[in-house]
Amino acid sequence: MNLKVISRNVGLALLVSALFMLMSMGVSLADGMDSAFTPLLISFVITFIVGVFPFIFVRKSARITLKDGFMIIFLSWLLSFIFGGLPYALWGGPFTLVNAWFESVSGFTTTGATILEDIESLPRSLVFWRAATHFIGGLGVVVFLLLIIPTSSPMRLRLANMELSSLSRDDYRSRANKTVYIFAYVYLGLVVVYFLSYWAAGMSAFDAVCHAFSVGASGGFSSKNLSIAAFDSTLISSLTIVFMFLSSIHFGIIFMTLVSRSVKPLKNPILEFYVIALAVISIVTSLSLKLSGTDTSWSRAFLDGTFHVVSYASTTGFGLSDNSTWGMLPSFMLILVSLVCGCAGSTSGGLKVDRIILLLKAIHMQIKKTVNPYIMYELRLGRRILHDEDVYPHILYIAMFVVLVSISTVLCLLLGDPNGHALTGSIASLANVGPSIGTIGAMGNYNAEPTVIKFIFSLDMFLGRVEIYPVFAVISSIFTRK
Repeated sequence: MNLKVISRNVGLALLVSALFMLMSMGVSLADGMDSAFTPLLISFVITFIVGVFPFIFVRKSARITLKDGFMIIFLSWLLSFIFGGLPYALWGGPFTLVNAWFESVSGFTTTGATILEDIESLPRSLVFWRAATHFIGGLGVVVFLLLIIPTSSPMRLRLANMELSSLSRDDYRSRANKTVYIFAYVYLGLVVVYFLSYWAAGMSAFDAVCHAFSVGASGGFSSKNLSIAAFDSTLISSLTIVFMFLSSIHFGIIFMTLVSRSVKPLKNPILEFYVIALAVISIVTSLSLKLSGTDTSWSRAFLDGTFHVVSYASTTGFGLSDNSTWGMLPSFMLILVSLVCGCAGSTSGGLKVDRIILLLKAIHMQIKKTVNPYIMYELRLGRRILHDEDVYPHILYIAMFVVLVSISTVLCLLLGDPNGHALTGSIASLANVGPSIGTIGAMGNYNAEPTVIKFIFSLDMFLGRVEIYPVFAVISSIFTRK
């Protein structure tokens, strides 16, 4: 492995974090230098020095191998977690070392799970830093690198192919260089629109920025203890449903719709399936809330049901009501959408609805082959014919996801699971949803979980955000000579 290439590019990732730490210090100064200023200053200095060190002592090199690329992805995320937790750990309060690590991992992976019981007791600069970790992690630390690396560099092409899922590249044709800019432009554009909309709807500028960062990254960190419910506004709640949905669909579809000024790109079989699934599950959830007496009016039931279904499906995790009091059926619906989640090419996590469609089509084709073994069948997705090499990695990914959830659940049970969240917490963490049901629901937190279980859940978040393969590739390369 080329340590020079790896160190310089991981250094870039740390400099991105240092930049947002500096911005958080600006928020602290605006508030009269609050209690988080010194922790942020120390964190900024340490992160900046470590990040800039390779640029001083290591020569620039454009050569990169496949192992180098995977190691850059792995270390960029891992070191971002570590240095991103410094402001929390240095500030203290509820942030023990494990809690600071958990909050940092949850922020950068855009999971949105938190250990905080009273968010509003934090200084605003630290709240801004929490939201900023979502913004950085929204398209991945490595995508920020790709915006800086020279266009002609083979490093950009290699990293783009590894950081951006193959599912996200299959829906529209574009070179890796162009794909990176499309994702970045749409992401930044959406965040700006979200901010302006929230501000116009009545949020303060600070709250609008924090929630725009969160919903744009499908994260879920809020500046309020009651999340979106704190604003008590149907307009803000409705806007959030729309924003969470937009952040969970393929950014390429949004880009092509705007560029072509046509709704034709919206006629996508994956998007159509996703919309229909959300509509059906939202209706079922809303009806169960009304008929069970959880919500007293039909309008409130449909708002609650739709909001939380879209929140969990998009892996944003914002809350509008306390879903820990919900019955079995609506709770099951939330767990179901937590597994599937949004579309590839978006900031959402989970299995992705694209893979579920591939699985269903593969099952259907296998049944037809079993009935008529002498007839050749084609697996199609829209107009595209898919071959085994297109389908197999994604079917395998679903299997790996299920295995990892099982392993995580068993480990939590073996190490002690006093709150009964081994399974639901593992799903919410690996899918990067954040909240689940019960005391870790939309209005709950993970503070009561044992230290070792918090650490397991944080590893699940990491694996889910990088979509498993890069981590296993790095582990394999460490023990493999060739």
